[in-house]
Amino acid sequence: MSLLIGDNVVASIHYTLTNDAGDVLDSSDGAEPLAYLHGANNIIPGLESALVGKTAGAELNVSIAPEDAYGEVQPELVQVVPRAAFQGVDEIEPGMAFEAQDPQGQSRRIVVKSVAGDEITIDANHPLAGEQLNFAVQVVDVRAASEEEIAHGHVH
Repeated sequence: MSLLIGDNVVASIHYTLTNDAGDVLDSSDGAEPLAYLHGANNIIPGLESALVGKTAGAELNVSIAPEDAYGEVQPELVQVVPRAAFQGVDEIEPGMAFEAQDPQGQSRRIVVKSVAGDEITIDANHPLAGEQLNFAVQVVDVRAASEEEIAHGHVH
């Protein structure tokens, strides 16, 4: 009997992620399959839900709305900060990415959106926030997770 994808199993998948325009955003093509611990929030919720009950060899195409992926764009995460906030950085240009601490002490990726003199507009939204995500997935393997993997919340 084939093992079904569900909580506390390790699933290995090949995938291609595209946006609604058909642009490939990410893919495991030419690489090892992505192995993840199901039920441990290691992949976006919409994809995890779509994989429940699948077995090795299954292929599926799934379209995931922003609320089941990286969320909607949050306007409050786009802010204007002074150039002084970038201590030790001589050149600041649109598109540059930095790691910053949010007020809760969590590390967040921020992207420079624009530079106007000493005013720098940054965006702390996930780059795929607000995007409809389309996955073509092939389930390569499904196995029981080890006690250690379950305790640690990720594949070893």
